[in-house]
Formats: sequence, structure tokens, C-alpha cells
Amino acid sequence: MNVTATIVEVTARNITEYPQAVCFINPKHEFYHKKVDWLKEQIQYGLTIKLLFIESEKRPVGFIEYIPGEYCWRSVHAKGYMFIHCLWTTGKRYQHQGLGTLLIKEAEKDAKDMFGVATITSDQSFMANKEIFLKNGYDLISESGKEQLMVKQFKKGPLPSVSISEKELEKYKGLTIIYSKQCPWVARFIEEVKPILRKEKLEPVFIEIKTAEQAQKAPSLYGVFNLIYNGKILADRYISTTRFLNIVNNEIKSKS
Repeated sequence: MNVTATIVEVTARNITEYPQAVCFINPKHEFYHKKVDWLKEQIQYGLTIKLLFIESEKRPVGFIEYIPGEYCWRSVHAKGYMFIHCLWTTGKRYQHQGLGTLLIKEAEKDAKDMFGVATITSDQSFMANKEIFLKNGYDLISESGKEQLMVKQFKKGPLPSVSISEKELEKYKGLTIIYSKQCPWVARFIEEVKPILRKEKLEPVFIEIKTAEQAQKAPSLYGVFNLIYNGKILADRYISTTRFLNIVNNEIKSKS
């Protein structure tokens, strides 16, 4: 590794000093404060956020968010494991420097007395790719579409498992939007899409996920955002309003 890295833990006391911990939402934006409120609530359950800085950059070039598995906001059962919600590093300049591994090791260090560490990875955007976890000794336990449940065990114990059920999707009739403030971009989308819904004369059912228990029963692995139409998931992560309009035209209007 050719750079000098410093890792800073973000807490309820110092979060205002590190606005980047809130997914790069402008601190003046209303959804910044909604995420801060969510973070402060979850910190009492063991949520940990760490930022990685290097000497030549003022902004962090890496981020990790993790929490004990029984309180994770993904559609998995992972009690007894530390669960990584989010991991990212930024900038091609610092790729292949071991920065992501440094952050993963932080989660593993805090999980030393647990069964191990688990996470959900994805071949799509907004989630880490499985390759970095494979390189760090994680095993692929289960897959759902383009998402994977990855686990690194430290000692014997029940393995984490996916909790989604395709049969559960059948109960969602018409347009349903399931969301959580765990992701500020999702919370932002919910407000931005309302004028479009009125214009398109769509009246979806909104379901807000307010607890980890509810998130663990969500119909997709990512959990905290689900756009469903007549039992089919059309999007399972944050999307732009432009993408939403495309979905409306291609997946809803064309089939109604």
C-alpha cells in the first residue's frame, strides 16, 4: 500500500463534523437530517460508521457502515454476526491500494467475539462487488438474482441465511413502494416522485420500513427500497425520477 490512511469513527457526538457520513447529501438538505436522526437511533443498537482519509485528500476516500446482524437492515437472518451494510472507496487514483480491505478489517476487528462477518454484495450499483470480499476470505453462501450473501466465519455457528420469499410478493397488488430512511437517497426519491405520481394518475401504496425487523422481512435482499407492481419487483434500490418514468411507461402503462 502506497498511501498513508487514517480511519475515523463517526459517532452521535461528532457526526456534524463529518457530513460525508450521510451519503454525500448536502447538510442543508432536509434529507440529510432525516438520515442523521436514523443514524443516531441505530447507534444505540451498535451501528458503526467509519471513514477513511488519506493525507492528500480533504474528503474521505472510503466508507463502511456495519451493525450486529440481529439489527441489520437487509432481508437476511444474521444473528451472532457483524453485518456490513455499506462499503465503498472512491477515485480511480486509489484503486488497488488496499483501502477497502482496511475498512473490512475494521468490521472484522469489532466482530472478534462473534461468529463472523456477513454482508450483501451485488453485481449492480450502490453495493460493493463480491470480488473484494472473496479476496478477503469470504464465502458465497447464497444468491438472489444479482445479489450475493457473503460470510466469513471466525468460529462454528449457524450460518446467516436469506429471508426473502417469492410467495410473499404475490400479496402486493397494483403499485407498491416500500422504502426506508436508512438510505437518504431513497427518502429523497419518495418526495421527488410524488408530483410525477399525481401527473401520471398513479396511486401507489406506500409502506415505510421503520425497524430492522421489518427490513429483514422485505421482499428483496437490499430490503430498504422495493418498487413492486402486481407481485413483480421493478426496482430494488434507489432510482432517479427519470428511471421511474421509464418504468411507468414500459412496465405499468403498457400492461394496464
